[in-house]
Amino acid sequence: MSLAFFSPMTNTHSSAHGSWSVWARTLFVIASFAVIAAACTPEAVEPTTTTSAPTSTAPAVTTTTFGGPQYTHGGSIIVGVDHEPATLNPFIPAGDDPLVTLIGQAYFTGVQEVDGFTLELIPEVVTELPTLGNGGVVINDNGTMTVRYEIVEEAVWSDGVPISGADFQFTLDTIMDPMNRARRTVYEDIVATEFLEKTFEYTLAAPTVRYETLFGTLIPQHDVEGSDFVADWNDRPWVSGGAFVFENWEEGFDLTVVRNDNYWRTDPETRQSLPYLDEVAFRFIPETTDLIGAFKTRELDVLQPPQSSQTIETVKTIEILQALETDGAVVEVQSGPVWEHVNFQFGPGRLDRNENSCNDLLEMRLAIARTIDRSALTDDLLSGQVEPLQSYVAAFTPRLSNNSWEQYSVDTAAAARSYAQAVAKAGKECSVVFSTTNNRDTRVMMSEMFVDMFAASGIPYENVLEDGQLFFGTTVNTGEWDLGEWAWQGSPGFAGLVRIHNVWDPAAPPPEGSNYYRWGTIDSSVVDESTVRFGEILADMTNTVDPGRLEELISEAEAVLAENLVLIPLFSRPSASAYWADAIGNLKHNTSSAGLTWNIDRWYRKGLAG
Repeated sequence: MSLAFFSPMTNTHSSAHGSWSVWARTLFVIASFAVIAAACTPEAVEPTTTTSAPTSTAPAVTTTTFGGPQYTHGGSIIVGVDHEPATLNPFIPAGDDPLVTLIGQAYFTGVQEVDGFTLELIPEVVTELPTLGNGGVVINDNGTMTVRYEIVEEAVWSDGVPISGADFQFTLDTIMDPMNRARRTVYEDIVATEFLEKTFEYTLAAPTVRYETLFGTLIPQHDVEGSDFVADWNDRPWVSGGAFVFENWEEGFDLTVVRNDNYWRTDPETRQSLPYLDEVAFRFIPETTDLIGAFKTRELDVLQPPQSSQTIETVKTIEILQALETDGAVVEVQSGPVWEHVNFQFGPGRLDRNENSCNDLLEMRLAIARTIDRSALTDDLLSGQVEPLQSYVAAFTPRLSNNSWEQYSVDTAAAARSYAQAVAKAGKECSVVFSTTNNRDTRVMMSEMFVDMFAASGIPYENVLEDGQLFFGTTVNTGEWDLGEWAWQGSPGFAGLVRIHNVWDPAAPPPEGSNYYRWGTIDSSVVDESTVRFGEILADMTNTVDPGRLEELISEAEAVLAENLVLIPLFSRPSASAYWADAIGNLKHNTSSAGLTWNIDRWYRKGLAG
């Protein structure tokens, strides 16, 4: 599996492997921003409506007889996706394609997984995730931190070889080999290791909560050692540690995985052996209309709708799928990890864009918060598929969110009063110049909607939109905007949440840091008790791995940012999956980068005779 941290977003394209067709995918990468990536991030309602017969069945069916509710083993499922991966190796360039993870969930294994119901990290090949509380993490007297994994005793590779501490060590050695071009962030801080058959222990040079995402995908030593790691593992995966094994990749058509007879996990609810299915095929259909058409005619059992570079196109695809719900389709739509926000520039560059900028005044920021109708944005831009975002924390770990921006509802009269107070305090006419990219549909429409919203509050307003390359390459870096808008990407666990707070670090303006907003920086128009306190919170956050303390600090940081209106969260882009209710059970959409296949070992085919 793989975990994605946060990064600002633009769009690029990549060519398909070999002679495959060109496909487009969204990459959350801007050259001028820091991109944080590591290896693997939200209801489960299953309608009983049935329509036509399943699209495929297994030639042989068996049923196990443990106590409690039972599912029938056997059958196959076809999952529709919009492109082929360029590689099956998650450690090399192009391996960060979400499709590599989506398919790889069938045969990769590692330390952690992301629960699709809670978006919390859960253990996979280890008995429990190490923490200070359970003794798996120890802060040493010399300032280093030791992490220890206990590997599940029954865990074996698909060829029967035990998954061992040696595999952890080999994974680390492979990542650190400069010939392999793997991402080494945090791994490079490991100063010592020790392993036995079913344990692995490593020591980091300093405490960091980012340990929680290490070893998300393991590499089997006995299968990979001595091979060319870059050349030999593009078109086939190494021996499986998951519920399925690689069967075949038919270029331009599909990739098939079949049951791993040596899979060691059982269903914790039914106590049955896993997986339930005999086979899963990932069908490649690059054209969205053809993909939807294949789902509509039930050539596909499950559909992962493509994420268009234009969010409104994604919403239209979701609406087309939702029209099939009367025929028995289940379309699960949730707020995804990519979250849009309006933000204020506090540095001197804002005056180059708008000499009447009054962002330094809380009254002006409050007037804007009371002006922007976030519900109207989600209703008109996203057809009400998601609710307004009340906290950025929800895009990372919903459980930790305090919904601190709920206090700011639309009130044009109150906005007008706050604006008048700002004008009086500033001694000049305060105005707003809004800047964002002009090549994303929702942002252009948003800017148009803002014209009427700000007029209703009596706030002078102007749109100055720019090409994405100019906006992210120059404007954001130099701080030459007044009111801005872009997106960040959330991730599960504490690591991503701690990292996102760096973008408001008073001690870290660009180019050394990532506080593009310049809130509380040395050249900021706002330096006060709140900015000082936020710096202290961030320093404490960065230096602790205690979950309880981190929760306290994240809560306080959220409150500081909300009370001072450093930003205004708008919405998370919708994320969806679709499947036929009479064909498949136990499918649960997962908005994190783990994808909808996070629990593919528990999917089962309906309608099979026991």
